[in-house]
This record gives sequence, C-alpha cells and structure tokens, in this order.
Amino acid sequence: MDGRTKVYGIIANPVEHSMSPVLHNLYGEQTGVDLVYVPFKVKEEALQKAVEGAFALNVQGMSVTVPHKQAVMPYLAEIDTAAADIGAVNTLVRTDSGYKGYNTDVPGLLRAVREEGIIMQGRKCIVLGAGGAARAASYMLAGEGAEEIWILNRSLDKAQALAGWLNRLTGKDTAKPLALSDYASIPGSGYFAIQSTSVGMHPNIDHAPIEAPAFYEKISEAYDSIYTPAETKFMKYVSAAGGRAFNGLNMLLYQGVAAFELWNPGVRVEAAAIKAARRRIQELLEKGKA
Repeated sequence: MDGRTKVYGIIANPVEHSMSPVLHNLYGEQTGVDLVYVPFKVKEEALQKAVEGAFALNVQGMSVTVPHKQAVMPYLAEIDTAAADIGAVNTLVRTDSGYKGYNTDVPGLLRAVREEGIIMQGRKCIVLGAGGAARAASYMLAGEGAEEIWILNRSLDKAQALAGWLNRLTGKDTAKPLALSDYASIPGSGYFAIQSTSVGMHPNIDHAPIEAPAFYEKISEAYDSIYTPAETKFMKYVSAAGGRAFNGLNMLLYQGVAAFELWNPGVRVEAAAIKAARRRIQELLEKGKA
C-alpha cells in the first residue's frame, strides 16, 4: 500500500463474517487494481456520520448490507433507477458531490440464473419470502418477462404488500400473493422457484420453508439464495422431486463483480478471477471460517 492505493469497504452490523473483503481484495489482485477493501462495523445510529466520514476520507466506494440497505438512501447524492425502484442499495460509488447508490443484487442474481440456462421470459415462477431478497428476485423476474410470479410468505400481509408493489411498478397483474401454508393453491407444475428466506442456513440446516414433498413436485428448477450449506434441505427436496437446484454462491460472486466493475470503469473481472474467488470461499466454508 502507498498513497495511491484506493480504499474501499463494507458497512454492516455485524460485519465480522462478511465474504466481501475476501472477494474484492482477490479481484483487486487478479485485475491489477491497486486497492484495499476493509470491513467497517457501523451501528444504525452512526450511519449518516459513517457515510459522510467515508466521503471526507476519500473512500472510493463501499458495499452496504444488513441492516443499512434502506437506511443509507437518504444520505446519498444520487440513486440509480433500479435501486430506487427496489428501495434498497448495496453499492456506493463515489462522485464529486457524494456517493451514488446502486443495487447489484439484481444483476448478480440474473447472471447466476442465466448461467444455469434458465429462461424467465413467459415463465411461471415462485418466490419464497417477502423481504429484501425477495423484492430483488421478483423485480428481476418481472424485468425478464415472467408471466406469473407467486409470492409465498409465512405472513400473508407481507406477501400482499410485495405483490402490490410489483404490480404497481410494472403496471401488470403479474404477482400473486399467497401464504406458505396455502401452497397447494398454485396450479400445475414446471415452475422456476427462488428461495429468498434464511430458512435452512447454517447452522439450522435441517429446515426448509415448506416441508411438504408435494410442493416440490411443482418445481422444475430452483435457486436458493443460501450458499452455506452448499446443498440446503430446500435443494434436496427439489432434487428428490426430479427438479434441478443450485445455491446462492454464484450470486454472491456476481453481485461483487458488478460492484467492482462499477468502482473501476473499464476493468473487467475475468472468469479466472471469479473461479479463484469461488475456490477461496469454498475453502473457507470447508474450514468453518465463513
């Protein structure tokens, strides 16, 4: 490091287990960009001071995660259209007047899904959950032209709120809310499902949002936002019913790539760097350090 080294970081609370420093420092090494990326633990009441202080200290960009993705928005100079639509920001890019907020969860998820050969145009889909991840997932599905999006959540009113938001945004009646317990109301089969809740994440690996095997017979392909464990109980149910399932590791990698390339215009993170990052995270997961 020297006086020309660019400083980046992530603001979160907690931040100790974030994989972002691993990803971005590796991407920097692989692309030859002179940078250092560090974790910043920021409490909710200190968020505005943290953003203003980072800008004053010439921090070039930051990642933003729980619990700050929505709360950070009033402190930004500008917000990208997609991030404004979703109502959440996970990437800050420095401008002359302050930070501009972006949401790279959507392009990260889109790239991960496309890499699996899944076409969403005209497709009937299911989203499990109604939180921030579900919001990004449903926004992506609608943008890709999904014909129908069933939004299932334990709390029906939250599913209704998410479906209403998406339908107002798109001007279509694409999203349909449903309580998790009413999954049998979904007609037919052949759905692409996105599991966007934390159910089944390590250490609570013996759980799935829906335990009934009959639900999984409706699914032909599925994405689970969780990447630890590598195969969740949700994924096992999908496979047992004859479907194909993949986990959230690629989305983690690709949303990071999108952020890195926003911070460094003209720099491309090549496949070899992404492969190295995937291998490094898998090693950490196997050692129980992530």
